[in-house]
Amino acid sequence: MKKRAHIIVNGRVQGVGFRMCSVDRAEKLNLVGWVRNRDDGCVEIVAEGNETDVEAFCEWCKTGPELANVVGTRMTYSDATDEFDSFGIRHSQP
Repeated sequence: MKKRAHIIVNGRVQGVGFRMCSVDRAEKLNLVGWVRNRDDGCVEIVAEGNETDVEAFCEWCKTGPELANVVGTRMTYSDATDEFDSFGIRHSQP
């Protein structure tokens, strides 16, 4: 079953390679979606794929890459929309 996760990660998560590492991790798990830095200092992610893989990705987000210091995550789940072809970095907030 496919699942979608909307994730907000806060802490020291910008300027530490979080977005690039998110892309690498998502691609290894065959997930699609996007990651971006937010103006408030958080990282925002939308990831879709197999339920087990989405859950594994969400667990990784709780610690992130080596230089990150994650102090909290907020995750909401829904059915996948199948609107993405790949996983990439977005560079602006709507």
